[in-house]
Amino acid sequence: MKAFSLLVKPASADCNLRCEYCFYLDQLCESKKTRMDDATLEAMIRSYMKTSQPQYSIAFQGGEPTLMGLPFFEKLIALEKKYAPPGAQIANALQTNGTLITDEMAAFFGEYKFLLGVSMDGPPEIHDHYRKTIGKKGSHHLVQKGLDNLEKHKVEYNILTLVNDLNSRQPELIYDYFYEKGIRFLQFIPCVEFKSDGVTPETYSVSPEGWGDFLIGIFDRWYENRYEVSIRMFDSLLNKMVLGRPTTCDMDTNCCQYFVVEYDGSVYPCDFFVREELKLGNVKTEGWSQFLTHQTYRDFGNGKLNYQDQCGNCEWLSYCYGDCQKHRTGLKNDGLSTLCSGLKKFYRHAMPRLRSLADQIQIDRARGKI
Repeated sequence: MKAFSLLVKPASADCNLRCEYCFYLDQLCESKKTRMDDATLEAMIRSYMKTSQPQYSIAFQGGEPTLMGLPFFEKLIALEKKYAPPGAQIANALQTNGTLITDEMAAFFGEYKFLLGVSMDGPPEIHDHYRKTIGKKGSHHLVQKGLDNLEKHKVEYNILTLVNDLNSRQPELIYDYFYEKGIRFLQFIPCVEFKSDGVTPETYSVSPEGWGDFLIGIFDRWYENRYEVSIRMFDSLLNKMVLGRPTTCDMDTNCCQYFVVEYDGSVYPCDFFVREELKLGNVKTEGWSQFLTHQTYRDFGNGKLNYQDQCGNCEWLSYCYGDCQKHRTGLKNDGLSTLCSGLKKFYRHAMPRLRSLADQIQIDRARGKI
């Protein structure tokens, strides 16, 4: 059986923030009815642990997964202990806005080696522009309290920054802010949302040129201390150059990378495509082998290569394969990536130095240095 990971949404689209650019904003449920119950959690863990995996990888996302409270994650650990095969390696992760991480919760995450991704868009004046509470107040100070608790209990975490029309204009400021805070693991994700026509970007989306310029600004800063700081996109590019395979799905040739499990046990192929027509089944009634071989899953995965004809002649094709399907224009997600020109601009700027780094890594590997 092919290895796969799980992305679990235990509270569905419910969240305690109201970030203006959130693609779930019109779906926020604000209901405890959309909570994963014990039976669904157990069915998911029991069935997943019956599959053969080099590492059982389970990430929790939302909405906001910490709305489930600490007892939910305590049950998770108990079930993993109950059903995991002997010698199993288990990696638990959590993507969170960070505002609800208490001291007690942080201590638990530290004890059980959870990896956390915490959303922060930069310093307060930038972060608070879009990331507001239900009461329309800035949330940066609440995130910082959560980070302080994680630091106290030595929980491993990275910062995820959603790059939008505002912070994309100040890459050096964003990088320096996190660097000066001592944060060395960063992810930068482009904010790409379309209006109802499926073509026109929302005003808060990062523009193609803005994305390219942002990546260039970040890259130049990162290159100065490249052995100190990990940036997910750059790591993935280097992995592709050195080992032949990227570590992020947007750079790969197929989108069959993981499964999304909703609060009720429903299974989908991708977090950005939780749509009724793409539903694969339910963990309470079907098995993972059925999901892996489901024609809808296969068709979705193969859709990654349904890129535009002009992509076939692009010198950078092997680094994006038409980019994430979510970023492609058109209601069927079969158009050119809206970020195409920005990505090309970045590749032209950064590739000579990235290739040099990849060559050095290969030399060091051959000499047994790494």
